[in-house]
Amino acid sequence: MAARNILFVMFDQLRWDYLSCYGHPHLETPNIDRLAGMGVRFSRAYVQAPLCGPSRMSTYTGRYVHSHGASWNATPLKVGEVTMGDHLRRAGMECWLVGKTHMAADAEGMARLGLEPDSIIGARVAECGFDVFERDDGMRAAGPDGPLREPGGHAYDDYLKSKGYEGDNPWHDHANSGVDDDGNVLSGWFMRHAGQAANIEEADSETPYLTRRGMEFIESRGAAPWLCHLSYIKPHWPYIVPAPYNDMYGPGDLLAPNRSDAEFETAHPVLKAFMTTPVGQAFSRDEVREAVIPAYMGLIKQCDDQVGLLFDWLEETGRMQDTMIVLTSDHGDFLGDHWMGEKTFFHDAAIKVPLIIYDPSAAADATRGTVCDELVEAIDLAPTFVEVAGGTVPGHVLEGRSLLPLLHGQGGWDRDRVICEYDFAATPLADRLGLSVREAVMFMVADKRWKLIHCEGGFRPILFDLENDPDELTDLGDDPAHAEVIAAMYDKLFAWTRRVSQRTTRTEDQLVELRKTLRRRGVVLGVYDENDVPLDLTVAYRGRTAPIRRPRD
Repeated sequence: MAARNILFVMFDQLRWDYLSCYGHPHLETPNIDRLAGMGVRFSRAYVQAPLCGPSRMSTYTGRYVHSHGASWNATPLKVGEVTMGDHLRRAGMECWLVGKTHMAADAEGMARLGLEPDSIIGARVAECGFDVFERDDGMRAAGPDGPLREPGGHAYDDYLKSKGYEGDNPWHDHANSGVDDDGNVLSGWFMRHAGQAANIEEADSETPYLTRRGMEFIESRGAAPWLCHLSYIKPHWPYIVPAPYNDMYGPGDLLAPNRSDAEFETAHPVLKAFMTTPVGQAFSRDEVREAVIPAYMGLIKQCDDQVGLLFDWLEETGRMQDTMIVLTSDHGDFLGDHWMGEKTFFHDAAIKVPLIIYDPSAAADATRGTVCDELVEAIDLAPTFVEVAGGTVPGHVLEGRSLLPLLHGQGGWDRDRVICEYDFAATPLADRLGLSVREAVMFMVADKRWKLIHCEGGFRPILFDLENDPDELTDLGDDPAHAEVIAAMYDKLFAWTRRVSQRTTRTEDQLVELRKTLRRRGVVLGVYDENDVPLDLTVAYRGRTAPIRRPRD
C-alpha cells in the first residue's frame, strides 16, 4: 500500500552514533533498530545549522539558513516564508504539530500585514505553518530577571497539576529535577544531579506524555491525509531521567572521549574559543561526563521504549500499512568530544544526525533494511513529503531534493556537497573573538572526503580529511600541501553562495515557461520582418485591416 500519511518523528539533541543501529556498543535501541530494518538508514545525513532554532527552520521550510534568515534561537521566521505545512495543504495533506518547533513568530511582520494571531492563517503563520494539536517547546527556566518560558507547554503544566505535582514550576521540580530524603529539590540544571531519578512517575514524564498525545492525535484523524510532526523534547538537557532509566548505565558504559591533547593545543583560534566556553570546560572534566552521559543514555533508552509502544500501536490499528515514518534529530551533542559540550560547531558529533525512513509502498521493498551513504540534508525532507502527498515540488523554492528516488532504489543521486551554517553574533563568543555582528558567522561545506570550515573575520580555514581522519582530530587548514583541496572546497562553497535563493515567488518550472511566454503573448521585439520569426507568433498582426484616417487639412 502506498504511503497516505506521514509520521515525522524528531528528537532533540540526539546524536547519530548513540543508537545501536548506528553502532553504539552499549546502548541498545531495538525499536529504532526495528524501524531501520523496515526502511532505509541514512549514514550521511546533515542538518543545516548546529542549533535547535535555525536547524528546525531549515527543516520546516526546506531552505538553507542563508535563505530563510532565522539564524539563531528565538530569531523570528519572517512572515513571508513558505513552510512545509503550506506546501502540503496545497497538495491536499493536513500538517499538524505535537511537540516542539522552537519557532518564533514574526509578530511585527504579521501586524504590518494585518494578520490576526487568532485567525486560521495567522495562527499557521505564527506556528511555522503547522496546525497545532499541542505545542510544547519544553523549557520552564527561571532566573533573577524572571522566567524564560518557551512557547507551549501549558497543557503539560496543567496535566502535571492534575496529577498532583505541586509547586509553581512542576516542569522543573518534578520532570527535570531529583529530590532528597528531606524533600529538597535537586535541580536538573546542575549536572552533578544527573544520576538522580527525576521526581516524577515515569509515565508522567515528558517523553511518554508526548507519545500518548501523538497517539491521541492520530486517533482523532478522519479521512483526510495527514502529516503529524511528533517532536520530542528529549534527550535535550536538563540531563535527568526518571527511574528506572536513571541508573541503567554507568561510567563503565561510557565511550572514551574523542579528543586529543594535540587537538586542543594547536586548535584554530575560533575552535579554541568554542572549546574554552564554560560548557566546553565543564565537559572536558571526567566527572561531568561520568555524571551526564549515563543520564543521556537513559533518556535515549526511554525514547526508544516509547517509540516501540508507538510502533506497536500503529501496527495494531493498521496504520503502519499506509503511514510513512521518518525518524531524525535536529542536531547532536558533543558530550566532551573535541573538548566541547552542547552542539555549536561543525564536527559530526553535532551536525550529522540519525535519519531513518520507512516507506510502506511496494516501490520501497527493494531497499528495506539497507543503509544509504549518499549525502543528504535536512532540507530534503520537505520536498520528500510534498512528493508523498502527490504534489509538485516547487524547484528552488524548496532548496532540498526529494529522497524518494533513494528510498525506491532508483539511483541517480549526484549531490557533491552538504552545507551547514552557524551565526553566533548574539553570543558572548563574538566579543571574545573581537568580531562584529557581520563577522560572527561560519560556514561548512563537506563532501564524502573533505570538510572545510570557513570563519569570517579574516581567519584561515579549517580542513578535515574525513577518509583518513574520520575522528576529525587533525586540522589541515594551514597545510600548504592541501592548498588545492582547500581551493576546490571553496569552489563548492562559492557555487552554493551564488545560487538564487530569494527568488521564491516563481518556481524553476515557471521561470522556464516564462522564457517563451512574452513572444507567445505578442511581444516580438527586434523583429524586422514577419517572416523572420515563426508565423504563428505574429498571427495577431497579419491580415488585419483598419479604417484609413487621413490627417485633417
